Amino acid sequence: MKLIIQIPCLNEEESLPHALSFLPRTVPGFDKVEWMVINDGSTDATVEVARRCGVDHIVDFKTNRGLAKAFVAGIERALLEGADVIVNTDADNQYNAADIPELVRPIVERRADFVVGSRPIASLDHFSPIKKLLQHLGSWVVRFTSGADVVDAPSGFRAFSREASMRLNVFDSYSYTLESIIQAGRSGARIISVPIRVNGETRPSRLVRSIPRYVMRSSLSIVRSMLVYRPGLSFFLLGLPPFLLGAILSVRWVAIYLEGTTRAHVPSLVFAAVALIAAFLCWLCAIIGELNGINRKLSEDVQFQLRCIRFGLGFGEQKDKYAA
Repeated sequence: MKLIIQIPCLNEEESLPHALSFLPRTVPGFDKVEWMVINDGSTDATVEVARRCGVDHIVDFKTNRGLAKAFVAGIERALLEGADVIVNTDADNQYNAADIPELVRPIVERRADFVVGSRPIASLDHFSPIKKLLQHLGSWVVRFTSGADVVDAPSGFRAFSREASMRLNVFDSYSYTLESIIQAGRSGARIISVPIRVNGETRPSRLVRSIPRYVMRSSLSIVRSMLVYRPGLSFFLLGLPPFLLGAILSVRWVAIYLEGTTRAHVPSLVFAAVALIAAFLCWLCAIIGELNGINRKLSEDVQFQLRCIRFGLGFGEQKDKYAA
């Protein structure tokens, strides 16, 4: 069994040595523990520092591609290197690396495919009240959308089994945290949360540069994920308000007409028709979305089989795993 711990980096020459000094080289249940750094177009000496610190694998982007693309590139490289389990953590050392054994334990014991480290949000002094509220709200939305019982969805401290990694797809260019949980949950992966410790804020977050921007980008990511992975429910809910409005206006118009009024009330009738047509179009999109979801699932299964071939997990090994 091989564990690879990956760290996406952007200009981390100062903080990286400190973060690496806490990473374990031995973890119960694994024969090998290797480190990997994904350099996301750093302009400082991040790569040189990583080499000096004994990092086993380095993915080096010449230009900045964003956290999500760096994360996905790290997952693919770890799979190529034969990782059975992949742990993702941050270069700012905010997550306590001593909790890595507890993070991977559910995967080693085959109780989970995807584990998210849950921070003690309520007790974090460097989180403002509004940020704590947004974290809880975002986690609730992700739980509702994915069906997974995840306490701290934005947490970047997480572990993936080899199969879960090969089934992973991230389309968002901003962050992988929310979408990856929604996608994995809708794909049937077993996702659980484990409590972890944090080391406190070592530097301001480079992802959350401002609360309004973070809220906007995260909201767009959640909305897009809902439309992709739960189109039926999403478009049904979108169509419900115009349908109710149109129905109420239609009933009102019929009641007025039966009373024998001399006024035609054409504007109300037209508005009711427009609202009902809008609702019909939303529900039509829901049906089309569900049909597309079947094709998406088939495409994901084909992609998984191709990744099994590419990353060295053959069909026979899959059969043996399921028979175990």
